[in-house]
Amino acid sequence: MNITLHFEINNIDWFKIAEIFEKAPLGTRDPKKLARAAANSALVCFAKDGDEFIGFARAISDGEFQAAIYDLCILPGYQSHGLGKEIMTSMMEKLGPVSVILYAVPGKEGFYRKLGFKPMTTAMGCFIDEAGMIERGYLEG
Repeated sequence: MNITLHFEINNIDWFKIAEIFEKAPLGTRDPKKLARAAANSALVCFAKDGDEFIGFARAISDGEFQAAIYDLCILPGYQSHGLGKEIMTSMMEKLGPVSVILYAVPGKEGFYRKLGFKPMTTAMGCFIDEAGMIERGYLEG
């Protein structure tokens, strides 16, 4: 294996990145939306084995206080070999001294705890539904 990390969004096959999500398995992602999300992110990381994309992660940040890491995904054959830790460590170093939050897939909390993450008890969210509408109860009737 010749695994390298890359942080530029030039010459990316977004269909291959979308395949990583499906195989990881973390659901489906539209390649065009993935490309836009990456372009609007503060930091993007691609893991490659030779010329093959095998992992992905991205982060948003204000550059001063807060950041959020999203979409850490790795092909199954490369999971549990330290690549996730390498990606996360690189992302955290590049984000600098800011507070970082993330969503953890159920069952993966222990992985993030080993990296210094702690459960949050006061987090809240306002999410879009399947039709793409923002669920905001206060706007009803």
